[in-house]
Amino acid sequence: MVPEVLRRPVLRWRGASLARRRTVRFVAVSTLAGAVAAAGAVAAAGPWEAGQRRAERIRSAAPRPAGERPEEAPAAEPVLGAPAGPQATAAGVAAVLQPLLADPALGQRHSAVVVDVASGRQLFAQDADGAYTPASTVKLATAAAALAALGPDHRIDTTVVESPEGIVLVGGGDPTLTAHSGGPWAGLPALAEATARELKARGVDHIRLAYDLSRYTGPVLHEIGPNDNLAPVTPLMTDEGRQDDSDHGPAERAGDPAAETARKFAALLTERGVRVDGEVTEGRAAGGARRLAAVSSPPLSALVERALTNSDNDIAEALARQTALAGGRPAGFEGAGQAVTARLSALGLPTGALHLADGSGLDRADRVSAGFLAQLLALAAAPGHPELRPLLTGLPVAGFSGTLRDRYPGAAARGLVRAKTGTLTGVNTLAGTVVAADGRLLAFAFLADGTRDADAAQRALDALASAVAGCGCSRAG
Repeated sequence: MVPEVLRRPVLRWRGASLARRRTVRFVAVSTLAGAVAAAGAVAAAGPWEAGQRRAERIRSAAPRPAGERPEEAPAAEPVLGAPAGPQATAAGVAAVLQPLLADPALGQRHSAVVVDVASGRQLFAQDADGAYTPASTVKLATAAAALAALGPDHRIDTTVVESPEGIVLVGGGDPTLTAHSGGPWAGLPALAEATARELKARGVDHIRLAYDLSRYTGPVLHEIGPNDNLAPVTPLMTDEGRQDDSDHGPAERAGDPAAETARKFAALLTERGVRVDGEVTEGRAAGGARRLAAVSSPPLSALVERALTNSDNDIAEALARQTALAGGRPAGFEGAGQAVTARLSALGLPTGALHLADGSGLDRADRVSAGFLAQLLALAAAPGHPELRPLLTGLPVAGFSGTLRDRYPGAAARGLVRAKTGTLTGVNTLAGTVVAADGRLLAFAFLADGTRDADAAQRALDALASAVAGCGCSRAG
């Protein structure tokens, strides 16, 4: 029995011509296929579970014998392309952006650059080379340098080695090391299990424990001091020093995350039948000390994705220091800034306005240009630099993920704009990619300094990105 509310549409369908029925079916199937394709594109572009590919989660979580290196993860494949349609025009982009750049919410000083990714042409520029405080968009620079220096497959080890007095827990600089079991990240319990197994195989049931922080140099506290947005920067920590169960965003942090991690490790060893004698103290592993056990972070590509999606300051500072180590520089704030700048310059990017005081963008002394950010994003999409692809896959998606999840409500740009956000008091920035209405992939950077209303400034930046998304930029108007 057909309900009354459905009877009339059913009768109209039965009475429709064959041609009309075919047309309706075609539209319905096309719409469904489009929705499936769109969902698939978002899923394929990443990030996925905790900013990591599911295959990598399974691979990184699997236990390994002590000292065994994990197999390399495959490099990220291109996920964003540009169609071979009409080229976007400078006049087309200017027509949609110039009126919006007059919005007083952007403050008295702001910059904007748009680049056609396929051709590399700069389509729009307003103060393209000016030096601006980037806030968290500087994480794009930090991530790119780390990927260029180490490659997307690189993993960070946390190890346990022998010492004349016992064993040493050596921090390698993995801020995603967790005190919890399971999940995609390297686990302190797994490291304790492997260590206890090795010691008990030698007949050892009690040991002295020290921890080694020598991989990093310089001050552990950021210029901003103790802060809920960043733990003290040390090469040994678990769960980013968070004192709650959060995995992103502001949270109370441990005052000494390295010592806290070492004490947790001692407790885990004791639970597994190896008692730790005396106090756990800071020490240093001898050169060439024999490795007893190790756990490895997910590949660098996954760390970059998590850092960009969640605007993770702890991972960003770790990436900067890994870049310094790869370049033979001291792994502190100053050495990391120099190393990152050198890597970016080697990529051929315009670094004239670039000054990096940190890797996270929390320092107001950081400076970048909009031209630099837009060209960096275009380079990451270029065929010649597949190692930089995680810069794109890690970008938050408008209305769907990360720091853009709650922005662009109801806007046509939802799902089309992928961008890194940046916010400090008086500073609002946005840099990313967008597929314009005529199918062109465009990279953009919008920097505003001296803003008075953060919410209004964000809306103004979002309006700029939405305008580019809706632009038929191959037309000059």
